[in-house]
Amino acid sequence: MATGQLFSRTTQALFYNYKQLPIQRMLDFDFLCGRETPSVAGIINPGAEGFQKLFFGQEEIAIPVHSTIEAACAAHPTADIFINFASFRSAAASSMSALKQPTIRVVAIIAEGVPESDTKHLIAYARSNNKVVIGPATVGGIQAGAFKIGDTAGTIDNIVQCKLYRPGSVGFVSKSGGMSNEMYNTIARVTDGIYEGIAIGGDVFPGSTLSDHILRYNNIPQIKMMVVLGELGGRDEYSLVEALKQGKVNKPVVAWVSGTCARLFKSEVQFGHAGAKSGGEMESAQAKNQALKDAGAVVPTSYEAFEAAIKETFEKLAEEGKITPIKEVKPPQIPEDLSSAIKSGKVRAPTHIISTISDDRGEEPCYAGVPMSSIVEQGLGVGDVISLLWFKRSLPRYCTKFIEICIMLCADHGPCVSGAHNTIVTARAGKDLVSSLVSGLLTIGPRFGGAIDDAARYFKDAYDRGLTPYEFVESMKKKGIRVPGIGHRIKRGDNRDKRVELLQLFARTNFPSVKYMEYAVQVETYTLSKANNLVLNVDGAIGSLFLDLLAGSGMFTKQEIDEIVGIGYLNGLFVLARSIGLIGHTFDQKRLKQPLYRHPWEDVLYTK
Repeated sequence: MATGQLFSRTTQALFYNYKQLPIQRMLDFDFLCGRETPSVAGIINPGAEGFQKLFFGQEEIAIPVHSTIEAACAAHPTADIFINFASFRSAAASSMSALKQPTIRVVAIIAEGVPESDTKHLIAYARSNNKVVIGPATVGGIQAGAFKIGDTAGTIDNIVQCKLYRPGSVGFVSKSGGMSNEMYNTIARVTDGIYEGIAIGGDVFPGSTLSDHILRYNNIPQIKMMVVLGELGGRDEYSLVEALKQGKVNKPVVAWVSGTCARLFKSEVQFGHAGAKSGGEMESAQAKNQALKDAGAVVPTSYEAFEAAIKETFEKLAEEGKITPIKEVKPPQIPEDLSSAIKSGKVRAPTHIISTISDDRGEEPCYAGVPMSSIVEQGLGVGDVISLLWFKRSLPRYCTKFIEICIMLCADHGPCVSGAHNTIVTARAGKDLVSSLVSGLLTIGPRFGGAIDDAARYFKDAYDRGLTPYEFVESMKKKGIRVPGIGHRIKRGDNRDKRVELLQLFARTNFPSVKYMEYAVQVETYTLSKANNLVLNVDGAIGSLFLDLLAGSGMFTKQEIDEIVGIGYLNGLFVLARSIGLIGHTFDQKRLKQPLYRHPWEDVLYTK
């Protein structure tokens, strides 16, 4: 491995398996360091393509998303770092695929628990092809003021406190990502900060070793001293011991191997990492610390003395003139995300949508304050759900039953009415369900199924003003307006619409008052004296009876009733009901595999 620097201010990476927070932290670090280009060139999300929106300082940018590693490497040939956030199940395969790409130089594997046999194959391939693997089970690495991997060094506040926004003079390597964050703080307190830091990962077989990075740091002129934090278990530290003995390292090394407390336990103890398990005296922290000390490393007497040892070594180098004082710079302020600023009470922002009928913020959605589970547990029906979502209150059972009857009676009226006809023609043209449904719904209006609101509006106005049926009908006639809810193409005075009769029977049996319906019946009596087809139709029946429901229930003010009629609630009933039939016609035509419809020419009057 050896050679030198892994990262620079122009380094770019490919990020595998999209994770918003680690990527945003990388981009925030870029901005903090004054980079001109984002360090994440592309994202690889298997099976997905497009873009992901993220922030680069105050600017919102779109980072390309690729479905394969090969496609991403081809699209971003200068991106030579592969940051792998795949799970332990797929991390090895995706990492190997990345290593085989000629453009990829370094692979960082974040996942813990990657099978050891797979890791050994990755290590062998990387070494034979002069590539670097960091991890598995790593948080990654960082070059101060230049580039960082994923969540390395934690939050922006911690990065600023550790002075990682500009390079220092210390090279640091550890097995632990968590302890790396602690050591970045420690080093920043007593030195000019780190130049580069790597957490090799806590698994038994790391892709690169402590000595790999120390030897590499030795070749980087900007690094004047090295700090190593090892741990009990394994023999990785002994490769560093040999390098020191052989004179391959000519810069000061301050080292500590944690886990000295293991001797206090009577039996073998497994610490946090898979590799942190003493398998014998040589793998103990005490033996490793002694070996490092004997080889020439600066080894303190305890972890508590580690900071002082680092400080003393740094100050000695400074006195010798080997370290040039670094001019401190003030990093730019990272813009705070709106969501976190709102949460902390720093800003207030207007909402864009108001909703009063439902709420999905809790453990389960609520309809007008009623939990969905409660609706099911109480055995409520569709009418009750409509009463909650449309009227924002629980209506009496006779009201919700009436709503359900209206839906059942208006669900369909055969294939010949305009809505069903449009749906059938559209379905036979090979269109999808939604297109077929909408084509039928678009025919609903003043001439087809859309007269319920108008019927309610005119009947209410006439009754409330005390007009007789004669005065009402004749005034409408003078205005040139047909009475909504009156008239049918087929039904007659001696052949009433069964649906109207069923609605009237239910209302007379259950409603406290049916004054508007009775008024509509009186109007029908007068219109039948003029023509036998001027009967009260289903629109008129529903419109007048809904007025009785709203007025008779005692749950609505006059203003609320006027608003309900004005907004179009009652036509909503027809739209909801007829959607059932239109969907049925769509399925029927699909099931029958009916061909494209063409209207017969003999049914068309061709004229000049």
